[in-house]
Amino acid sequence: MALRWHAGVARDPRTSTPLPLPSLDKVFAALGDESRLAIVRLLLDGRPRTAGEIAAQVSLPASTCSYHLTKLLNASITVCVADGTLRQPILRREALADRLPGLLALIRHGVPSSVESPPPSAPGKGATG
Repeated sequence: MALRWHAGVARDPRTSTPLPLPSLDKVFAALGDESRLAIVRLLLDGRPRTAGEIAAQVSLPASTCSYHLTKLLNASITVCVADGTLRQPILRREALADRLPGLLALIRHGVPSSVESPPPSAPGKGATG
């Protein structure tokens, strides 16, 4: 499917309706899987790739990669762009940046170690008993 753009909004060429913004629950559910997160990291550079190229670059069997690409598509994280007979998944960077500012930077660079785990509580604080 070739993607049409109108006023910065991706539209389905078959219906000319705007593609939905990614919903928070679907985005976080999809990105909760390490394989899908690796695929999104790969797609951040904006280079078009086939599913086979993606599978090879993230070290997944083709069928497993296809499954994960479908999950990303269904979560509106990617769109599938037609290039002749090829179908290439493209990251919906603008939609994700609008809906979840800062998310793509976190995906690209990871979560800072100071945020990953809370500091230990001071003695006498925290659990009551």
